[in-house]
Amino acid sequence: MQSSSELNLSEYTVVPRCDEKGDYPYHPNFSSPDGDVILASKDCKLMFRTHTYILKTTSGFFRSMFSLPRPSSSDDAEVIYMNDDDTTLEHLLRMVSGLPLLPLDSCDMLERVLHAAEGYEMPGAISILRLAITTSPLASANPIHMYGICARYGWEDEARLLSTRTLAHNLFDEKHRGSLERLSSQALWRLFALHRSRREYLRQRLDDSPFVSGKPALCAQCSGVIEYHTWRELKYKIILEMDTRPLGDTVSHGLLDWPEAKACWRAGCPNPACGRLLYDKNETVRVIKETMDKLSDTV
Repeated sequence: MQSSSELNLSEYTVVPRCDEKGDYPYHPNFSSPDGDVILASKDCKLMFRTHTYILKTTSGFFRSMFSLPRPSSSDDAEVIYMNDDDTTLEHLLRMVSGLPLLPLDSCDMLERVLHAAEGYEMPGAISILRLAITTSPLASANPIHMYGICARYGWEDEARLLSTRTLAHNLFDEKHRGSLERLSSQALWRLFALHRSRREYLRQRLDDSPFVSGKPALCAQCSGVIEYHTWRELKYKIILEMDTRPLGDTVSHGLLDWPEAKACWRAGCPNPACGRLLYDKNETVRVIKETMDKLSDTV
């Protein structure tokens, strides 16, 4: 964050109000004649009349601006032409003025308002935005994008929560490329490590007892040769599913409905005189679920 001493205040023009009729398109919630300063949005689409006291006490940027020599006293309010659009300014001014907040319904809008709040050194507004990250409607927004925002600002608790929500998504899906490209290398590595670790831990666990390895073995009942090919195919299907959706919630349903699963539960000893079922369906499903419940779910 820039300090007030580093801000280029010359980028913002302060002039006396030049419209004698006062026919500015004021925002209805920021049009009180008691206001002594007017903030004009980009392209002057909307004006916000407010008080220098509010701006000075909530923003390091404006505190520095208003500490500079100002024009001679006048009954007219000053107009400050800003570089932000009217929606961004309205969000910020509502936050620092104690007015009801507008819903932040997209990652892009959150990012614009957050960037402006950082530039104007508004810690109160930044705190409100941090709380909004995990509440509706942002709670259902793009979790990868939201995770990147939290990682960028060092909001570790929120980043962990949102990393869990990314598990419902395939990071290699092209639609997520833009969100991933915004991440720092560290944040990107942590997210990929989380997704991969879940798949790899489950893959290794499916080769350990009480699961069979998948290699040929002798039937415990008739000593006939058993080829565990149905189990190998089911394991492969499970791992592919974890690649696509690391959350793993679809695996539980798949163990009941996938063709590979049904073939596995029907598989028996190839010896016609034996026919022993090779796998205990209920116990296998239980152990897989138990294993998945132990998987790491956050960065």
